[in-house]
Amino acid sequence: MSRRIAVIGGDARYLELIKILKSNHDNEVILCGFDKLEQGFTGLNELALDELDQSSLDVVVLPITGTDSSGNVETVFTDKKINLDGAWFQKLNPECVVFTGITNDYLTNLTEEAGIKLIPLLDRDDVAIYNSIPTAEGAIMMAFEHTDQTVHSSRVMVVGFGRVGNTVANKFSALGAKVSVCARSIRDLARITEMGLNAVPLHDLSNQTENCDILINTIPSLVVTKEAIRNLPNNAVIIDLASKPGGTDFEFAKKRGINAILARSLPGIVAPRTAGKILANVMEQILEEERELE
Repeated sequence: MSRRIAVIGGDARYLELIKILKSNHDNEVILCGFDKLEQGFTGLNELALDELDQSSLDVVVLPITGTDSSGNVETVFTDKKINLDGAWFQKLNPECVVFTGITNDYLTNLTEEAGIKLIPLLDRDDVAIYNSIPTAEGAIMMAFEHTDQTVHSSRVMVVGFGRVGNTVANKFSALGAKVSVCARSIRDLARITEMGLNAVPLHDLSNQTENCDILINTIPSLVVTKEAIRNLPNNAVIIDLASKPGGTDFEFAKKRGINAILARSLPGIVAPRTAGKILANVMEQILEEERELE
């Protein structure tokens, strides 16, 4: 059974995603918002939004950022404005599935009102775990760029032991860094110890940063506080991987002369091809599961 898929907007990650979706001969892929793409995609329809017949679509793929609070879609490969309002969603086939990276109240409410299934991919464990690999590699790249010593033997403090923190700790440890990991739960602290890393309770972070060359935060709330930053060595660097606005007191870090970097969306920056492949593969898996349930 063929699928009609409309990819509406997107960044460099979506070039690989489109190629993978196109390689499945069950898919008919339509592009919207890619008219300035130099190499183009042979065999694919490129339509303006008002030329798109929503009622015939089985799948809509929105950018990682979804829409803003007014329905505007982020576009990289067109100068044309793309806006999706309630009337647009109402015209979709009720069986249509809409993929986005993240959602907001606007997008969630309009798809619910239209009775359309919305899947925010970045909320899924599988996508987050896959994405943690290019995120960790991006953090390593930043450590190389912003420190004056090797990662090997560096004293690294990873704050948080979720899907990203776990991978980051593993990758830095594999490079020979002396890794400590800060976590809240007793279970996580036990697992960190079992991995051969130094486990630090989160409430004790500020007492442990004096022996830290690279501090990597993965918790999206203010945990790298003035107290933690005050005790850092002068040549230390903070790499904050948490979603905006991060979990670091950047203003105090600047006052102290500590280099603190908010490093967002690393998969799309350091490995857009891999990031696109992750998204496409998970989409295909979800769609196959949906088909089996029919």
